[in-house]
Amino acid sequence: MSSLNILRRHRVAALLGAALIISPVAFSVVRANHAQAGTMTPVAGVTAPNGSFAPIVAADKPAVVTVTTVMQAQPASDDEGMPLGNSPFDQYFRQFFGDQGMPAPRTPPQQAQRAEALGSGFIIASDGIIVTNNHVVDGASSIKVTLDDGTILPAKLVGRDAKNDLAVLKIKADKSLPTVKWGDSDRLMTGDQVLAIGNPFGIGTTVTAGIVSARGRDLHSGPFDDFIQIDAPINHGNSGGPLVDANGNVVGINTAIYSPNGGSVGVGFAIPSDQAQKVVAKLMKGGNIEYGYLGVEIQPVTPDVASAIGLDHAGGALVSQINGDSPAAKAGVETGDVITNFAGREIKDPKDLSRAVADVAPGARETLGVWRKGKAVDIAVDVGRNGDDVKTASAADGGTPPAEQGSRVPAIGLGLMDITPDVRQELNLADNQQGALVARVNPDKAASASGIQAGDIIVAVNQASVKNARQVTQAIAQAGKSGHKSVLLLVERDGSQIYVAVPFANG
Repeated sequence: MSSLNILRRHRVAALLGAALIISPVAFSVVRANHAQAGTMTPVAGVTAPNGSFAPIVAADKPAVVTVTTVMQAQPASDDEGMPLGNSPFDQYFRQFFGDQGMPAPRTPPQQAQRAEALGSGFIIASDGIIVTNNHVVDGASSIKVTLDDGTILPAKLVGRDAKNDLAVLKIKADKSLPTVKWGDSDRLMTGDQVLAIGNPFGIGTTVTAGIVSARGRDLHSGPFDDFIQIDAPINHGNSGGPLVDANGNVVGINTAIYSPNGGSVGVGFAIPSDQAQKVVAKLMKGGNIEYGYLGVEIQPVTPDVASAIGLDHAGGALVSQINGDSPAAKAGVETGDVITNFAGREIKDPKDLSRAVADVAPGARETLGVWRKGKAVDIAVDVGRNGDDVKTASAADGGTPPAEQGSRVPAIGLGLMDITPDVRQELNLADNQQGALVARVNPDKAASASGIQAGDIIVAVNQASVKNARQVTQAIAQAGKSGHKSVLLLVERDGSQIYVAVPFANG
C-alpha cells in the first residue's frame, strides 16, 4: 500500500475513537414504564446538619414532581434488528441496560409504538410553573406531571432551550402548590453537602445525599457547559430534579451521569442554579431564547502560544478559523487574533467568550478587544443571531490524522512535503490548498509532544501564510533565530484549523 493511501486511510480512521459515556438521566421505555432497580451507593462520611436531613426533605419533597412524556415512535431497528421507539433516550437506555425493562416486540412495520419518557422537575411558583430538563420533554406529543401527593395533571410546554438543556412547564391545579426557592450556586464550594431529589427509574420520589465534587465541568454537550459535579447518587429518571443545599434551596438541576454500566457510580452533573434561573426567567417571558453569534473557531492560549505571539500571559481566546460571511468576518477579525475582551468583559478562555457572546442580544453593536501581531486592537462588531445550526464561538477540536518523504526540520522533528497535484488528488484537497503536508513526526521531538500529527497541513507559521515545505522550514528557522521560546503553527486538520505552539526547548 502506498504511503499516500495510508494517509488517506488514516484520515478516515482519525474520525473514530473512544468516547466518555455521558448519559442524560431521563428514563424511557416503549409502551409501559418498568421500574428498574438501580444500585444506590451510600456516601460514606456524609453527615446531615443536626444529624438529619429530614427537615429539608419535608420542606422540599412536596414541590418535586415526576414528568412523563408520550411520543408516537415510528418503528426502527437497531444494529441487531430490534425495533426501537423514537424517544431521544431509547438508545441511551438500551446502551446502559440492554433489553431489561425495555420490552421491544417485533411489531409489523406499519404499527407505531407508544413511547414514554420519565424525568423529574420542581415547582418554582404556586400557580404551577415547573422547571425540568429540555431532554425530558424534547419530542413529546403530550406531557403529564405527577405531584408528590399522586395527583396527575396535564402540562403545557411554556418554553425550552436546547443549548442550556432547560424547559419550563405549566400546570393548572385547584389549589396553591408547594414550591422550592432558588439558591446561589456561585457560593457552592467543593466539599459542600447537597441533596438530589427525583424519581429514579420510576420507583418514586427518592432523596440521596452527597457533596460537591467539583465545579465548572465541561462535558462538551453544549456551548454553555458549566456543570456542578456531585457524588450524590442520581440515576435515570432523576433528570430535571432539584439539587438542594443545606438550606433547602435549589442550587442545581440534576442532568447527567457518567456511568459505564447504567447505574450511579458517584459521578453526576447538575446545571448551576445561577445559570438556570436566568434562562428560566427568559423562557417564562418569551418561550424561546435568541443568542448572539460571532462566527469564529477558537482555542485556548497556552503559555507556549503566548510566548510565540509575544503575550505576557496565557489568557484569552485564539481565533483559529473564521466562518464565512459571519459577523466576525464582516468586522475584520483575523485568524491569529487573540480575543481578550468582549462587550466590556474580560475573556480569560474560550468558554468566557462563548458565554459573553451568547448573552448579547442579536443586532447589538459591541467592541471586541484583540491582540494582533504584538498590538492591542479594538474592533466594532455587529452581533448576529445564533440559530440551532450555528455555534456562538466554538472551540476548535483537533481530529487525529497521518506519512512520506520530505525535507526535515531537525529543531522540532517534522518531515514535510509539498502539496503536489498527486498529493492533492490522493487526499482530495481543494485546488487552491497551499502549505506543507506533515509526512512524518519524530515521536521523540517537540512537534509530536505538542500534538502535531502526520497528515496535518501547515498553512501558517507565526501568523504568516506559507505556500510550501521550504517556506515552512525557513519560517521555523527564523523563529528560532529570533529568540522566541516556541513557534506557532496554524494547522489544517479534517476541514478545521487549529493553532499549535511547538517549544524549541524540547526540540
